[in-house]
Amino acid sequence: MELRDYQDIHQRLLGRISSVLLGQEEVSLHALAALLAGGHILIEGVPGLGKTLLVRVLSRVLGAEFRRIQFTPDLMPSDVTGGNVWNAQTGSFDFHPGPVFSELLLADEVNRAPAKTQSALLEAMQERAVTIDGKTRPLPRPFLVLATQNPIESQGTYPLPEAQLDRFLLKVNVSYPSLDVEKSLLAACAAGFDSEHLNLEPVIDRATLLEMQHVPETVEVGPSIIDYIARIVAATRTHRAIEVGASPRASIGLLRVARAAAAADGRSFVVPDDVKSFARAVLRHRIVLFPDSGIEGITPDDVVTSILAETSVPGVGA
Repeated sequence: MELRDYQDIHQRLLGRISSVLLGQEEVSLHALAALLAGGHILIEGVPGLGKTLLVRVLSRVLGAEFRRIQFTPDLMPSDVTGGNVWNAQTGSFDFHPGPVFSELLLADEVNRAPAKTQSALLEAMQERAVTIDGKTRPLPRPFLVLATQNPIESQGTYPLPEAQLDRFLLKVNVSYPSLDVEKSLLAACAAGFDSEHLNLEPVIDRATLLEMQHVPETVEVGPSIIDYIARIVAATRTHRAIEVGASPRASIGLLRVARAAAAADGRSFVVPDDVKSFARAVLRHRIVLFPDSGIEGITPDDVVTSILAETSVPGVGA
């Protein structure tokens, strides 16, 4: 696939998603970037902002299989992965696949499940396979996990461990829509729009999506960009407000998504803006601030913004 074709399809996908998910262009862009870079995405926001709608729209325009898991405290690992069930007629165990065997998986309120269940999802995200009773079964390709969590409610939740957070390529914060966007939403609902009955035709098929995922790998990354990414991530390990910095997986993730951003712009090479535009989404969930920083109201985004401001850009300054 040529870069021109990639860019054209990307624009059509983004336009189709944005036509339904009003006022959430950044979320739509990040979700597409994660998908095309072969990563997973964690979406954080209060209820009612369209997190579930995003996944449903993605599944329609991509022509992909979509499954949803509502995470609860009593959810078992087998409820995610499936398991072997005794078949009395054949006298043997038959494997019944769980919802994780899908192309797009919505892990709704993922932080409501205990660690044992979360670990079952962890293997699926990292290995693109699940192991049950000693047998490893590969998951479909493509495979994308879109997990959601509510930032304001802590009762009955289990904070995601750093090991699992690190498996998400991006973390996106969904904010309230502007007044104009909310009025547009109300006007659409008054005109008969129903998010439960979407009439969207697929823009691409599975084969095209798999082909698109290989295109960013052809995008050139110069030595100065590699140095720029390495210095940004290394700065998280020495910053005065950060207790635990980002790992090399963050560097690799930032490289992958920057390539996808360049390809979406029709370029065969990465520029610093590709890195800067996704740095917050790649790093915000991979750093742990000192308690004093949180008390002072400093957020991970504030810290990443300061790191970007303090890190010299290739071709500018030092």
